[in-house]
Amino acid sequence: MADENQDKKQRTKKAPAKKAEKKDAKAKKPAAKKEAKAKKAPKKPAAKKEPKKPAAKKASKAKKEPAKKAARKAPAAPPVIKAKARYVRIAPRKARLIADQVRGLHIEKARALLQFSPRGAAHPIHKLINSAAANAENNHDLIGDEMRVASITVDEGPTLRRFRPRAMGRATPINKRTSHIAVALTPVED
Repeated sequence: MADENQDKKQRTKKAPAKKAEKKDAKAKKPAAKKEAKAKKAPKKPAAKKEPKKPAAKKASKAKKEPAKKAARKAPAAPPVIKAKARYVRIAPRKARLIADQVRGLHIEKARALLQFSPRGAAHPIHKLINSAAANAENNHDLIGDEMRVASITVDEGPTLRRFRPRAMGRATPINKRTSHIAVALTPVED
C-alpha cells in the first residue's frame, strides 16, 4: 500500500510541472510572434504603396465618366413637388373619396372642386394642395398655378380609442381615426 501511495504522489507532482511548462510555452509564443512581425515590417518598402494609389484613382475616374455621360444623355425628368399633412383628424376612408376626385387634375380645377365640395375632407386636402403649390414657387422657382396633381395618397394614421357609456352599465368603443395625406405636383406639359 505504501508503494501505491508513493506512485500517486509522484503522478500528482508531475502533472503541475507539465501545466507550468505549457504556460511558459504559451507566454513565449506571443513574444515570438511580435518579434517575427517586427522583423517583417521593415522589409516592406513604402515606395510600392504610392504607385498603387494613382492607379486606383485612374480606375475610379474611368468608372465615373460613363455614369456622367449616361446622365447627360437621359432627358431631365420633370420635378416632383411634395407636401404632407400628417395626423389629420378625418377617417382615411372618407378622405380617399375626395383624393380620388382630385388625382390627375390641373391645380385650378382641383381647387375649384375642393372649394365647393360639401365633404369635410375637402378642406384639409385643399390646404395641402395650396401648400404644395407654395413649395413649388418658393423652393423650385416654378409657377404654382401651372401644376397638376401627379399623385395623392391617403394612409391611415394612429387611431384614438374612446369609449361611450351605454345602457345597463355597458361601454361601446369609439374609434377616432386619423390620416396621413401626401400630395405630389408636377408641372403641366405644354
